Order: sequence, then C-alpha cells, then structure tokens
Amino acid sequence: MTRVVVDASVLAAVTFGEPDAAGWSARLDGAAVFAPKLLQYELLSVARKKCRQLPRRTPEILAALAAALDPAQGIAWLDPDPADVLLVANATGLTTYDASYLCLAGMLSADLLTADRTLEAALDQFSA
Repeated sequence: MTRVVVDASVLAAVTFGEPDAAGWSARLDGAAVFAPKLLQYELLSVARKKCRQLPRRTPEILAALAAALDPAQGIAWLDPDPADVLLVANATGLTTYDASYLCLAGMLSADLLTADRTLEAALDQFSA
C-alpha cells in the first residue's frame, strides 16, 4: 500500500469539490493517508473563508468539513519532531507549517501530495 502525506491544498480540493478534486481523489484511492494535526486547522480556515464568501452554502460546507475530518476517513494524524520542522524550514525557506508536511513525508518515507508550488519546489530540492 502506498503511503502518502496530504497537505491542505489537496485535502481542501477533495473536501470542497474543487476542479482538480477528481485527480487528487484518484491519487488518494487505496493509499494509506497521513497528515500533521495542523491540517485540521488549515482545513477549518479554508471552510471559514468559503462560508464568508458563500454564506448560503454554510450548511453544505460544514457537512463537507465534518465528513473530511471524520475518523472513518482513515487519515492518520501524526506530527513530526518540532526540531526537524524548524531545521527544514530554515534550510528551505518554507513556513514551519509547510515544513511539517515535508518532514512527515520524510519520516514515513511517503509521497507528499501537494498543489502548493513552493512546497513542491522544496520537495524537488530534497529529492534531488
């Protein structure tokens, strides 16, 4: 089974039915999915923004959020070592939030799924 670490850009796309959701869903299908706990709060932030922009869709947004965060979804919530996150953030120029995804993927020898170009570039730097 493929191990993947998912970031906020990917989980938000899948959760809220963004145009690229089907592609990300296909990559997640059958994988063991991991994420740092901060992803829960990042997803809440996306949901808040959507509720403010589309107040009539708030019940639908809340339902999608609840479904995404439901333990039955099978996301394993793990946090990398904070010292490692800081070192990676300093080495790459990433935020500590983004560095946590990169660290977790490295810790688990997992693929990192992201639509974030900055994070993707840092991943390429570590893969080279």
